[in-house]
Amino acid sequence: MLSRAADSLFWLARYMERMDNVARLLEAAQSMSGMTEGVEEWVSALVATGCDESYEEKHGAVMREKATHYLAADLENPSSLLSCLEAARTNARAMRTALTSDMWDAVNGSWLEARRLSGPAFTPERIGETIDWVKSVGTRFYGAYAGTMLRNEVYWFTRLGTFIERADNTARILDVKYHLLLPRDEGVGGAQDYYQWTSILRAVSAVRAYQWVYRTEVKPWNIAELLILRPEMPRSLRACYDEIDSALNQIAASHTGRRGECHRLAGEIAAQLRYGRVEDIFRIGLHEYLTDMIERTAKVGDEVRGFYMR
Repeated sequence: MLSRAADSLFWLARYMERMDNVARLLEAAQSMSGMTEGVEEWVSALVATGCDESYEEKHGAVMREKATHYLAADLENPSSLLSCLEAARTNARAMRTALTSDMWDAVNGSWLEARRLSGPAFTPERIGETIDWVKSVGTRFYGAYAGTMLRNEVYWFTRLGTFIERADNTARILDVKYHLLLPRDEGVGGAQDYYQWTSILRAVSAVRAYQWVYRTEVKPWNIAELLILRPEMPRSLRACYDEIDSALNQIAASHTGRRGECHRLAGEIAAQLRYGRVEDIFRIGLHEYLTDMIERTAKVGDEVRGFYMR
């Protein structure tokens, strides 16, 4: 496979996953905004998507309406919902002949639908409907490639992009909750704290999973374990790195066993997550651990591109 083809597939999947992730963060911010009169939840959404600095340069103080529009519809923001879909379609067009018809329809059809969305669809009053639509787009794309693609390099580079992006997002969501959403008045364990943690679970579609696994009230250390170390949770760091490691091994096998630093890094992180304990994570410090995971995930992505796409 040509390096530019691998790059297009990798970024097609990353942008589609990023769009879904931003929608989920918007949903969590919308939900949490009903509990407070401040803008902390919108600050957290901007920080988690890495858009806080660019937002400040353009708009200054964080306001609900401006933050909603910036994360959803602003084409000057490369991580907005519409920007991600535009970038995904550009990459899909570059690899049109390698995609199944269902994959192309999932991306192109969604792009055509997005062009018909008007300004009111991105207002705080209507954004919930748009978020539901975006989540259905992500599900449609994931189902299309999981259910119709040959298990060859095209599939594995697509899957690699999906789970590198997902791992980064999971770490960011947890880190933002830990640092920015800590209640200032009632403290840890209060009603507001409980509601915010539940909103984070809802953002990653894990409320029912939490109840099934732990059968107890929401506790921060259980949420951290669920989203970091539990292999049965599909958005956990453990599950993501199991998929990343597997995809890289499959790609290496199709390249006569050729391996690079990306394989070593992914395998090392996957092993550490496989044998990790939540007690050790909190002993290190949850923020420090998650910051390190974000940096290491970015390093894995850079090494993948350096090894296969240049």
